[in-house]
Order: sequence, then C-alpha cells, then structure tokens
Amino acid sequence: MQIARMRLLTARDVVTARELARRKAQELGFGLAKQTRLATAISEIARNAVVHGGGGEMEIENITNNRHILRVTIRDQGPGIHDIDKAMQDGYSTTGTLGAGLPGARRLVDAFHIESIVGQGTTVVMEMR
Repeated sequence: MQIARMRLLTARDVVTARELARRKAQELGFGLAKQTRLATAISEIARNAVVHGGGGEMEIENITNNRHILRVTIRDQGPGIHDIDKAMQDGYSTTGTLGAGLPGARRLVDAFHIESIVGQGTTVVMEMR
C-alpha cells in the first residue's frame, strides 16, 4: 500500500523526504535506530537524485507480510550511472566527493537495489524491516 509520494527538486525536498520517511517508520513502530538509519539512507539517495539526476521523486510504501516492511523508491531521469559496480565501491566518486554515499546507504537499510540506464536515469529501492 502506497503511503506517500513526493517530488525531489531542491535541497529542502531532501530534508522533507528524510522527515517524512522517519515519521512513517515511527508510525509503523520502528525504533529510533531504524528510523535514523532509514532517514540517513534516504537523505543520501534523495540528494543524489537532486544533484546528479536533476530531480526525481520518492515513493514510500508499507508492505505487510505478517510484519511491517517500509519500502522507499527514489527515481530520477538523469544521466544514469555508467558502472554501478564501481559506484557501489567505497571511495569511488566521479565528482570529487568521498564516495561513501551509495555504499553507505546500502549498509544502512535491510534491502537495497539499484538500477540505472545511461541516458534514462536511476532507480534505488530500499527496504527497512
């Protein structure tokens, strides 16, 4: 069941996305540590969508299979990622940053999936259980 959807166009939208996800996780009974981990991962991926993807959208879903699963999907229609395997390595960056964002986000959530098509955009799906 979809809980929320929002556009990601500015840095303020990234903050709003983070706060929205934390609130939804709290409503579903996730503890503070999981709320914080999810919010941090969303902050990084949403920021990537705004900065590198030219903007995008976030969708939050509550999936119930005898327990709550919060699924967050962030999409953009930017230039895409040429080499996902490299992008997922700690320290790899094409823009001079620390290169910790994608691999760090992956470590913070219970499930992480990324797809990217060069010239069409990137989709990241994260789950917290």
